Amino acid sequence: MSGYLHLIIDSSNFRLISDEEALSCYTFNTGVAKHYFCKHCGIKSFYVPRSHPDGISINARCIDAGTFEPTTVEDFDGANWEKNIHRLHQKS
Repeated sequence: MSGYLHLIIDSSNFRLISDEEALSCYTFNTGVAKHYFCKHCGIKSFYVPRSHPDGISINARCIDAGTFEPTTVEDFDGANWEKNIHRLHQKS
């Protein structure tokens, strides 16, 4: 388990404020998801999810406290992604 806490937003609301050169990107399987991580420390701070290709999933643990409203955390069975993805789209 990585500890990544997903906060999915519309990509038009995302602005990278640090050095893009410090990031690496990787993809796998379908190549739709684009995972960005820091070349220096290895943390995955955000990615373009396969479930929401027009969005950005931000690792909420990488956001400065007080910069967004408190939200609820809902469990999701990512090990069985294909069977459960409909639950995410019902909430979008």
